[in-house]
Amino acid sequence: MKKTVLLLTVVLMFFLGACTMAPRYTQPEPPVPSEWPSGAAYEEKAEKPTAPAAAQLPWRDFITDERLREIIETALLNNRDLRMAALNVELTKAMYGISTASLLPSVNAIGTWFRERVPADLSPSGSAYTSEKFSVNLGITAWEIDFFGRIRSLKDKALEEYLATEEARRGFQLALISAVAQSYLALAADREALKLVTATLEAQETSYKLIRKRYEVGMASEIDLRRAQSQVEIARGDVARYSQWVAQDENALNLLVGSIVKEELLPANLESISPPKEFSAGVSSEVLLRRPDVVAAEHRLKAAHANIGAARAAFFPRISLTTTVGTASADLAGLFKSGSGVWSFAPQIIMPIFDARTWFAYRVTKVEREMSVAQYEKTIQTAFREVADALAVKGTINKQLAAQQALVDAVTETYRLAQLRYDKGIDSYLSVLDAQRSFYSAQQALIMLRLAQASNLIGLYKTLGGGQENQDNNK
Repeated sequence: MKKTVLLLTVVLMFFLGACTMAPRYTQPEPPVPSEWPSGAAYEEKAEKPTAPAAAQLPWRDFITDERLREIIETALLNNRDLRMAALNVELTKAMYGISTASLLPSVNAIGTWFRERVPADLSPSGSAYTSEKFSVNLGITAWEIDFFGRIRSLKDKALEEYLATEEARRGFQLALISAVAQSYLALAADREALKLVTATLEAQETSYKLIRKRYEVGMASEIDLRRAQSQVEIARGDVARYSQWVAQDENALNLLVGSIVKEELLPANLESISPPKEFSAGVSSEVLLRRPDVVAAEHRLKAAHANIGAARAAFFPRISLTTTVGTASADLAGLFKSGSGVWSFAPQIIMPIFDARTWFAYRVTKVEREMSVAQYEKTIQTAFREVADALAVKGTINKQLAAQQALVDAVTETYRLAQLRYDKGIDSYLSVLDAQRSFYSAQQALIMLRLAQASNLIGLYKTLGGGQENQDNNK
């Protein structure tokens, strides 16, 4: 018995010191430039020199509007997709626990009662008899001793898959914050545009009534009347369309939040929203390596490396151990008396000789690793493109806004002069219509540009990986 215990101790120490046969992991070089692109579209530096980096700016500091911050907090608690992502993390964590537990033996206590009647013709004494046996055992059944690291490699794979899932959850949380903020801004822009088209409709109706009176007394032509009427109908259609968009924006926001957003938390227009805090994108593109999706892709690559180790270990012998220690007796009363102890020790070794599936499985793991490398590099390239696009918008949006504002000022004056000339009979109503359309379109474009400016800043924050606070679960 002492020899058995000693042998088990030696085996356990060897097992604990075992290593895997997985290839050594080396992080691939990022397939993108080390710095952000430069050029005419990136000349304007919107960020302040003292602005913090995106990674150092938690989202609660980045989002400065109190109402929007409250809505995001609610979304982080109620959004069902985020809840599913969190549950997926718990699932992979449990799977990792199963893989870790496979390294340890399963110890079971077994109690048996055996009773048998032997007929006379089978009895050595020639007389029938009944035998009984009672036993209680504590044992290990088919414990695989991980000499070559097969189970340890599978455990490492499960760990990396768990970490990848956790990063996916963090990435989804960041995407949810961005989606709620951008949906909030879109609602504000559409509400502002709805007010614009409603005011335009009122102005068009007033103008139409005046022209109709002039037409009735012969001071305006029928074509002027019909042109004015067409503008009223166009404006009425725009009011209906923007009313629809506002309702759909509210529905989209409610879905993201997971509950009905209170009316007092909703924005009236873009100007009523406090702009997000400025931050710096930095110079180096190395920040991309901390993006949740990039980190998750790297964990999946590490999982592929670990899986190769498990496939390699399959070519080597598997050693398993079954052992029991207990007591047995023909009489229940003598089950725990001195001298009733029993034990068994049954090691087993399985040596693979030929199994073509093992070779193909090994080839599969190598191909999966190459696929994971390609996916990791593609994720980095996609991230670089997203940041570069956002920086291009940030570098030019202020110039676009300045030009659009100047255009609005110009067409406003044009519209005023065209209306004045028409009222004095100097020009036709066609000039007024052209000025109205230009004025209306320019104002709509200005609203959309202001929306693009705010949305781009939120999108850039997301593409850079957000702040450190997003690494925590709904912190």
